[in-house]
Amino acid sequence: MPPSIHELSSQFAVHGLKFEAGNGGLLKAVIRTPLSQGELYMQGAHVTNFQPEGQKPVLWMSEKSVFETGKPIRGGIPICFPWFGPLASDPKAPGHGFARTTLWSLISTQALSDGSVAIELQSEINDFLVKLDVTFAQSLQLTLHVELKKTATQPATFEEALHTYFTVSDVRQIAIAGLEATGFVDKVDSAKVKPATGKSVLFDGECDRVYLDTTATCVLNDPGFRRTIEVAKKNSSSTVIWNPWIEKSSRMADFGDDEWPGMVCIETANVGTNSIQVSPGQSHQMSVTISAHHVV
Repeated sequence: MPPSIHELSSQFAVHGLKFEAGNGGLLKAVIRTPLSQGELYMQGAHVTNFQPEGQKPVLWMSEKSVFETGKPIRGGIPICFPWFGPLASDPKAPGHGFARTTLWSLISTQALSDGSVAIELQSEINDFLVKLDVTFAQSLQLTLHVELKKTATQPATFEEALHTYFTVSDVRQIAIAGLEATGFVDKVDSAKVKPATGKSVLFDGECDRVYLDTTATCVLNDPGFRRTIEVAKKNSSSTVIWNPWIEKSSRMADFGDDEWPGMVCIETANVGTNSIQVSPGQSHQMSVTISAHHVV
């Protein structure tokens, strides 16, 4: 049984943070401070809203998203773990792993002296102990900690991604800088490996690219909203860029047919040849800081 709102509130409510029933009755934490507003669902440790003071919402959510126990939420920041996409050894396994549909446990909450709110959650997935630290401030910071339990009998390999959906004015008018010098796997074109373009990423059709061996910060330039969004990461060697465009979005039940122009994914990840191997008792952590800025 998940904890009740009363139980969570009595143990974890702090200044600027409260708990309530969200969509579909799923439990969520709600953050309201002078720095920003935010929401985080206990299922999936899933951040569904981040809005710095004076800014438009940074994260995109589909109006068609399903909010049900055991089903993934469409939008925000799903956690992909311990694999990314389909599991090659078992096509029937859930896409992107178990983390995004698991009910996570709260470990701690803090109202910090600078006005930010910090939340720590954890889950046990297979032989892994997985923790997520989230700090809602003027920027949003997430750190994913993965530890292979000491009781594991051999090393284990995993993939991970913070599959972040960003709200944009029109994906056809934006540009993403930071990946000009990096080649990529083009999943729209039979997973062909393609060379660096030397240019910012622009959008004129479906895009599903996995940029490998890059630790670069990405900057999303959105002239329609007159803002930039900076995605700065640590211990992440992969960046995934995704927009389903017209045809694919029409085939997705939890994605509105006409929603694709308003979103783009910039995913902080370690996938494919950048997957992580740990021995029993060892851990790895990956983090991202997301900052939005007005452009005059």
